[in-house]
Amino acid sequence: MPNLHADDVLNALRKVQDPDLHRDLVTLGMIENLKVEDGEVTLTLVLTTAACPLKGKIEEDVRSAVLAVPGVRGLKLDTTSRVRRPKDPTADRRALPGVAHVIAVGAGKGGVGKSTVAANLAIALAQTGSRVGLLDGDVYGPNLPRMLGTHEQPSQRDGKILPVDAHGIRFMSMGLLVPQGEAVVWRGPMLHGAMKSFLHDVDWGDLDYLIVDLPPGTGDIQLSLVQQTFVAGAIVVTTPSVVSLEDAVKAVDMFAKLQVPVLGMVENMSYFVCPDCKSRHAIFDSGRTEERALALGVPYLGAVPLHGEVRRGGDEGRPVVAGEPGSEYARALREIAGHLAQRISIQAYGRE
Repeated sequence: MPNLHADDVLNALRKVQDPDLHRDLVTLGMIENLKVEDGEVTLTLVLTTAACPLKGKIEEDVRSAVLAVPGVRGLKLDTTSRVRRPKDPTADRRALPGVAHVIAVGAGKGGVGKSTVAANLAIALAQTGSRVGLLDGDVYGPNLPRMLGTHEQPSQRDGKILPVDAHGIRFMSMGLLVPQGEAVVWRGPMLHGAMKSFLHDVDWGDLDYLIVDLPPGTGDIQLSLVQQTFVAGAIVVTTPSVVSLEDAVKAVDMFAKLQVPVLGMVENMSYFVCPDCKSRHAIFDSGRTEERALALGVPYLGAVPLHGEVRRGGDEGRPVVAGEPGSEYARALREIAGHLAQRISIQAYGRE
């Protein structure tokens, strides 16, 4: 039996590439705690995100490479993740303490299901083991407390506001601070102050992702968010209707002008599957978002079907990825969350 050394295993792993980053795992620092003893190899694979949709493939590639090394009799593989912070030169100066990535969820117009998508993506990311926060940036129409099923008033500690826990995520909203049904009637400067407070006066703790659900349009809150912290990227939610897409293009343009990378577009209410005949109906048309994203040079993250359970889950405080995890629409949202995590990792490692 040949003498087996750790370098032999590392050399084999240098031939294994991350499918998204197109660099080998050793160079990327994704192999840790490598030990070799009597032909038995133990190592830790450190993924770039807990939500990595290619986890199974990477693990299988590692196993195949290691077990093919002469002298290896077995492999104990542990998998973990570590989200890398942005490498943008301005990120460190403007980042929130402990928060790796701030992600904006926007839409050109209301009624496209942006808040529903934001809530479900946040929970889907948390279900993978990621540490996730959700900030309701819609001060005038804070619907997320209803959708998450909580109206708990936040507490304070050491001069900081503590976000509430909802479905495994840390959550903050103006809807938790004012009585239900009471309108918030503020001018722009007060909106700016509210966004500043939600970002800097809330103890978010250590987070991989802070999802910010923005109000529709291209106004004060969007500007305030970008002015107050470094935003790693944004996603734009739309329906496939022409009116919605026209406004979504404006949202994409807004983020470009604010120098926020658009991580992708999501087509919500993309189609409806009849529960009786199982036929598929494109009520608002279908596929137009992917076409428009391609034309804009923006990634397309996926489509979410139109279904009554999605609406019902939001009304009852049971987001579908938590309440109906085996459903087609929950699977679609989890897949989009995985694509989103991919884009963030690619961007973080691509800025070296």
